[in-house]
Amino acid sequence: MDLIKQIDLPKILDKRGNLSFFESNNQIPFDIKRTYWIYDVPGGEIRGSHAFKKSTEFIIALSGSFDVILNDGVEEKKYSLNRSYYGLYVPNLLWRRLENFSTNSLALIVSSMEYNEKDYIRDFDNFKIIRDEAKK
Repeated sequence: MDLIKQIDLPKILDKRGNLSFFESNNQIPFDIKRTYWIYDVPGGEIRGSHAFKKSTEFIIALSGSFDVILNDGVEEKKYSLNRSYYGLYVPNLLWRRLENFSTNSLALIVSSMEYNEKDYIRDFDNFKIIRDEAKK
């Protein structure tokens, strides 16, 4: 859980409206290979509930708020995202779920890998086995 970090993004203040940004290998520590977003999540729904073998991600709340729950197989931590000028860097081999979405929330996720179904770990018990093997 030590590698998880909140990343503050540049914030350019302007009376016409503020601007923030991020760039590959600058604000975030990887090359961006995929970008996707989650929106229109019905109340009480949970997204995610998986881990990645290799892919790392940066998650940001562009609008509204939601919680990112991360689990390393032993410990679980909750991170609340609710501002568009910071996000959460999530390394591989961490179980993640997104929940508690506010109305009109928009989650933007950028990934270090293109989509590959074989990179997903969708069973928590299997995740713990893979995680333990990786630690050896």
